[in-house]
Amino acid sequence: MRRRDVITLLGSAAAAWPLAARAQQRGMPVIGFLNGQSPDQFAPYVVAFRQGLKDTGYIEGQNVAIEFRWANGRLDQMPALATELVARQVNVIVASGGRPLAAKAATGKIPIVAMSGGDPVRNGLVTSFNRPGGNVTAVGIFAYALGPKRLEILRELVPKAKVIAVLVNPTNRDAESKLDTQAVESAARAAGQQINVLNAGNERDIDTAFATLVQRGDDALLVMGDPFFNSRREQLVALAARHMVPAIYEWREFAAAGGLMSYGSSITDAYRQLGVYAGKILKGAKPADLPVMQAVKVELVINLKTAKTLGLTFPLTLLGRADEVIE
Repeated sequence: MRRRDVITLLGSAAAAWPLAARAQQRGMPVIGFLNGQSPDQFAPYVVAFRQGLKDTGYIEGQNVAIEFRWANGRLDQMPALATELVARQVNVIVASGGRPLAAKAATGKIPIVAMSGGDPVRNGLVTSFNRPGGNVTAVGIFAYALGPKRLEILRELVPKAKVIAVLVNPTNRDAESKLDTQAVESAARAAGQQINVLNAGNERDIDTAFATLVQRGDDALLVMGDPFFNSRREQLVALAARHMVPAIYEWREFAAAGGLMSYGSSITDAYRQLGVYAGKILKGAKPADLPVMQAVKVELVINLKTAKTLGLTFPLTLLGRADEVIE
């Protein structure tokens, strides 16, 4: 399917509204899908979300409609997009891709299922894991807790690396993101590993960060967990390949796109769980009674083809722990 077709399928706001309005007129429930990133980058996750809905008996176009709102990386647009969905009087809002609190701030009545990369209690999404309270429940992923483990895996593959660059998004407001970066810095000090922190909050910053990395001669790269970096995975993977930099990323999709390796939660499975919870709410469940679902599946994915290009050989200890090996 061509990119243009994917974007059309996932929906523009202008085209989606008449469809959603007609669905509501026929008594068909409407899901507002709010995402901080872009439809082309998140197409596989939308497929997983639809699968979760199907698991609960809902099929888009038959007995449920979905109205999409994409911020395309401009997270400051999330509050306005959330307000649009509230004005459409959708039956449930699914908030993901960064700043899910925008949906909570927009309504205290419409049920919300949020994707939480950090601690949803600490971030103010819910009051507790078992009894979320209010109109919000969440699917939690380990987006910001695995940085030190990624550093450990990268050092295991490149034990002679004198300096490892760490790519961080300084515009990420999530407290868990900052804590994860601090944890990586602490782990590096404990291991006697020198690191250099690089900041990138937009597409141009990523190019600049890689230019700095190459100029300094850093030996490897750790890309911190961040929704923006996930939306720019093709750019990140291409730059790492161009400059022959061994890199570790958060999601499997990076390794599938040609990245060297990834270690993190299965985001595809998390989006399927978002669909399951949205379906349960449409059937009458209340968010306050749906415990926060933890996406506990963590996977190490290795790309042997990329390793060969970089002249690297994975030790058997890493290969034996890999959940997936791409050849």
